[in-house]
Amino acid sequence: MPHGDDGWRIRRTSADLDRLGETESVFALANGWVGWRGTLDEGEPCGMPGSYLNGFHEQHELTYPESGYAFPERSDTVISAPNAALIRLWVDDEPLDLRTGTIRRHHQELDLRAGVVHRETEWISPGGRGVRIRSTRLVSLTRRPVAAVDWVAEPLDEPVRLRVGADLLANQRVPERADDPRAASVIHDPLTGEIRRDDGLDGVLVHRTGRSGQRVAVAVAHRVEAPDEIATGTEVTADRFRLALSGQVRPGERIRVTRFAAYECADVDGTPAGELADLVVAEADAARADGFDALLAEQRAALDAAWATADVELDGDPELQLAVRFSVFHLLQSGRADGDRTIPAKGLTGNGYDGHVLWDTEGYVLPVLTYLAPELARSALRWRHAHLPEARERAAELRLTGATYPWRTLSGRECSGYWPAGSAGLHVNADIADAVLRYVATTGDTAFLAESGAEVLIETARLWRGYGHFDDGGAFHLTGVTGPDEYSALVDDNVFTNLMARRNLRGAADAVEQCPEVAARLGVDAAEVAGWRAAADAMFVPYDGKRGVHEQSAGFTAQPEWDFAGTGEDDYPLLLHFPYLELYRKQVVKQADLVLAMLRCPGEFTAEEKTRNVAYYEARTVRDSSLSASAQAILAAEVGHLDLAYDLFAETAFQDLADLGDKTADGLHLASLAGAWLVVAQGFGGLRDDRGVLAFEPRLPRPITRLVFHLRRHGHRLRVTLTGREARYELPDAGPDDAVELWHHGDQLRVTGDGPVTRPMPPVPDPGPEPQAPPGRRPERRAQEAAGGDD
Repeated sequence: MPHGDDGWRIRRTSADLDRLGETESVFALANGWVGWRGTLDEGEPCGMPGSYLNGFHEQHELTYPESGYAFPERSDTVISAPNAALIRLWVDDEPLDLRTGTIRRHHQELDLRAGVVHRETEWISPGGRGVRIRSTRLVSLTRRPVAAVDWVAEPLDEPVRLRVGADLLANQRVPERADDPRAASVIHDPLTGEIRRDDGLDGVLVHRTGRSGQRVAVAVAHRVEAPDEIATGTEVTADRFRLALSGQVRPGERIRVTRFAAYECADVDGTPAGELADLVVAEADAARADGFDALLAEQRAALDAAWATADVELDGDPELQLAVRFSVFHLLQSGRADGDRTIPAKGLTGNGYDGHVLWDTEGYVLPVLTYLAPELARSALRWRHAHLPEARERAAELRLTGATYPWRTLSGRECSGYWPAGSAGLHVNADIADAVLRYVATTGDTAFLAESGAEVLIETARLWRGYGHFDDGGAFHLTGVTGPDEYSALVDDNVFTNLMARRNLRGAADAVEQCPEVAARLGVDAAEVAGWRAAADAMFVPYDGKRGVHEQSAGFTAQPEWDFAGTGEDDYPLLLHFPYLELYRKQVVKQADLVLAMLRCPGEFTAEEKTRNVAYYEARTVRDSSLSASAQAILAAEVGHLDLAYDLFAETAFQDLADLGDKTADGLHLASLAGAWLVVAQGFGGLRDDRGVLAFEPRLPRPITRLVFHLRRHGHRLRVTLTGREARYELPDAGPDDAVELWHHGDQLRVTGDGPVTRPMPPVPDPGPEPQAPPGRRPERRAQEAAGGDD
């Protein structure tokens, strides 16, 4: 669980050194372009180094035991850019290494308000010499290429000889993991040096990749404070620039190195190497000229502005309060508004999933950013539009119409070599369309719709109309697809896919009316639009009348049940212990597929259907995916199982802070982090927006005595304050003529700048007995403990 005392700081001490990889992910800093993992300054010990640029990658061949038509031939994998965060220290020629000597004090702290990582260590070398290291690290939210570290070393009790090597290091060795298919493919020495240059105490390195055709440049500029007798110099090779300092330091003296780094990458056929080098040198020099204190002030100001909307106040559970803020912080630093870049599943915090972009971005992250920082969502959606040509090419390759977006990608092309989950996971196209529709409805950004959104909607609608078919009875079917639940593959009429495709088809038809010029350019006519609407109206939604529940896909409820009684605790996650052949044919759910359909398309289900569906699928969902708990929590809250909702909320909020899946070392689970905010707003706040209106049906679990969150709607900042007795809605920044229309438990309200509107919280209906999870798979009980036990 997180260490912290004021709801804004995450702490790690020497007791946490056996969790280095996890700490490095948790303490990662990023700005949507540059990402630094939270490694120790000296680089060792290290779980996994990482210095990332958004979209910077290398390619490698995909091999198959048996080849097949349209199998992807190459995959992208994220690689580390030259690492500028390294400052090594030798104490009387003994390297500072926390695995040796004696740690008198060790403290790392992520400050969520300031956007920095502080570190302080007091270390006694094996030879008995003591030093204190203090550093502050940031990745600038206001200056796209810039990251910086302010580092100080001083003796503890007696004079000591110190030697410092502040490195800029390329081709840093990354450990491999072959025991998990979700781990990254490691390419050793992926960078070839092109330029190496030093100038005084500063330096720059330029490298290129071998296959992806990219070039990266990193410059470092320094300020040094040290006693006069300290010798300084530089060393430069193809893969390393080092600022070196050495000499005797007495108590009361110190060596201080402030490093300003700047990163850029470009296509090899684009910006020349020398020009890229000059660009990063200028950026690093400008940051140094302004100074580290200026960067700190800019960082705090940027976060103050962001937290005004993004902060969540949760009274009653301090650990969850901190966990939710941690989640939102990493979402805020995952994207950028000033560049058309998207957000990988791990952000820029690790190399898990090869750094790929998956449907997690549009399915989980963008719904949050649309409400909290819509400019970041817009940029990510523009990235999808920019890669529409590759999606059209992939559709043509698969003999499909319109556009087919990749399941996993970095460059815009499909990287998944496992086609039953990759190519067949067509719902990614509807997820992207849904993110477009939600963004436009929430922001009113019709310019984006005309420039980018409408084209995405139209081409994905063409996919569904061409892929599906009408049966003899007039129903429209989507067969041979894989839904979000990856323990089922190549199924017919997956409910999530069908309902999201329906939303896609109708959204595209509406966009044609709103953007006739775009429709004309793409050759859309009235007959095509009519075909979309007809397919949407006739979309088949499988339902098991005998059991009174919707089928996750056609025939799902008739499949054999999974033998949960014969499945041991060590058999999870199931994908690492059972063949897919066994998983695919049984009623076992990796992630809450049908439940997610009820969340994304709530108007398609009655309240009674939701209650029955929640109970049925809770008993079959093992949550081997970090995507699952948030959707289950939201629907559990909606149907009235608030204790279960709270326990699932804790699971998604602590996914990375407690490393619940033992995968945090590979990078944070951004979808799970987003899920924490979604449970706050959609679960306990009861927020729904699928019908074009803003509706709330809030209900609080017992441990939460007060909950406050904000969201943006058509440029207004709406504050929602919930207690056990009432809900209050207000526009804290609005004038008297501004207004937001919303619904509270079925009552229509108009909130203006004149003041808050309050309504009582109705009693929660009795939903009956809590749904039973598979044996051993219920989330840990937190609600009763946090609320002080049973009443």
